[in-house]
Amino acid sequence: MRKTRYIFVTGGVASSLGKGVSIASIAALLEAHGFKVTIQKLDPYINIDPGTMSPFQHGEVYVTEDGAETDLDLGYYERFTHANLARENSVSTGQIYYSVIQRERRGEYLGRTVQVIPHITNEIKKRILLLAQKNAELDFVLVEIGGTVGDIESVPFLEAIRQFRLDHGAESTMFIHLTFVPSITKGGEIKTKPTQHSVKELQKQGIQPDILICRTEGHLDSEVKEKISLFCNLAPKRVFSAPDIEHTIYEIPQIFHSEDLDREILQYFRLEGEAEGFLLMNPMLAKWEQVVDVFRSPRRSVKIAVVGKYMALHDAYRSLYEAMTHGGFPQKIAVEFIKIDSEKVEEENYQNLLKDAQGVLVPGGFGERGVEGKLLAIRFARENKIPYFGICLGMQCAVIEFARNVLGFADAHSTEFHPESEHPVISLMEEQAGVINKGGTMRLGAYPAKLSEGSLLLECYRETLIHERHRHRFEFNNKFRKDFEKAGMKLTGLSPDGTLVEAVELERKLHPFFIGTQYHPEFKSKPLKPHPVFTRFIEKSAGL
Repeated sequence: MRKTRYIFVTGGVASSLGKGVSIASIAALLEAHGFKVTIQKLDPYINIDPGTMSPFQHGEVYVTEDGAETDLDLGYYERFTHANLARENSVSTGQIYYSVIQRERRGEYLGRTVQVIPHITNEIKKRILLLAQKNAELDFVLVEIGGTVGDIESVPFLEAIRQFRLDHGAESTMFIHLTFVPSITKGGEIKTKPTQHSVKELQKQGIQPDILICRTEGHLDSEVKEKISLFCNLAPKRVFSAPDIEHTIYEIPQIFHSEDLDREILQYFRLEGEAEGFLLMNPMLAKWEQVVDVFRSPRRSVKIAVVGKYMALHDAYRSLYEAMTHGGFPQKIAVEFIKIDSEKVEEENYQNLLKDAQGVLVPGGFGERGVEGKLLAIRFARENKIPYFGICLGMQCAVIEFARNVLGFADAHSTEFHPESEHPVISLMEEQAGVINKGGTMRLGAYPAKLSEGSLLLECYRETLIHERHRHRFEFNNKFRKDFEKAGMKLTGLSPDGTLVEAVELERKLHPFFIGTQYHPEFKSKPLKPHPVFTRFIEKSAGL
């Protein structure tokens, strides 16, 4: 049985420094050395999960294979590594307290006062250990502590990882602190005081970082590193730069490797000799270099219009943008996004908004706001033979638009928005009819689908049975199947029993590339393994 090591990553000075991408990049390097890894996110919010949060508040909701609604950072974890994450990889304060309170109500703590220490901290430690218990082959469990050191919400998690080191020893645990070293003068003078204060705040919680990663504009020189090490109580070789990236986040594994961060981690755990026996390092880094090279010197570019309702926040569709970017990698195509608020499509000259688009994508979403604008964009793409890709609500809107403008069902709609429609081409799933609670009650996670012979989708996947992740309540209404098939919208993806429509596409004589999927393929795309449907969509949009 392998011995599992634990790496805890905290953040200080300011939020949004990139802990998620940093920990994912470290995991990618450890994988390149031949180690098996997984990553866990400990989030300080009281929600059970982000499933009921607005994307404007928290970015996209990422969905795992087993149907967990999680923080968007889990998307980074999966994209940068081979790890297949699940429900236990995403833990919130709400989950921890809910579990402890349930046990208290069952009488498991009879006679005792339930407290943060030890009951809450024990539950956190239990969740961390669960990952290695489920997979004895893991070499590393990397754990990101959400929030910023100094936030009151993060205190129980920091106390739990402090105790974790006492329980398992320094030889099995490492603390990495990501901090910010700003330049606040015109001359570029670097200020280390915020980092010093951040480390002191962490030390107040009983945690001494073993490694510091410093976000900066450029690389830190040896003099600055020595100053930071002196005031933060660690060796200069344990202070690393995380300079601003030039092209893409996929540069970060190479940046960390050039700083010898991976070697320092392996030396800390006394694994450098074992890692030298693996031959994966250079080939893996070469693959990341090929990805970055697309950004540096693409062969061509393509403009994709994304028409959605959360366009003000890039993270609201993070996995979608990443998947489209990945789709350009095989042919070295740089993808430029035309972000269009679907409400503006309703208000303005939508032909003018879409005139430069070489491809149109309508993503998922909830609520009626902006739906009519999406329908206009879809009609524009369909009538002008512009490659179209609709995902979840984007597929449902494609169905509604086709029903209205081709089948002649003027009032066609989804019962989500207009229950009284005489042509409810999209309707609520039967098992959803009595659902009251909103959190975790949709059709979630991976489901199988069978693809039709001769379909565009089968050409993309090259296999008839696929598994993709879902997050929705409403489905294609089977009462209208014959109407759509007869008019040229084919139902080319079905559940294995044939009862649920998973994908639709227009006949090729009607449109060169028009696909809608009820599922979310963006959740399974990786830079080193682009999703085949996104790859074909980008290629068709680029005229290939």
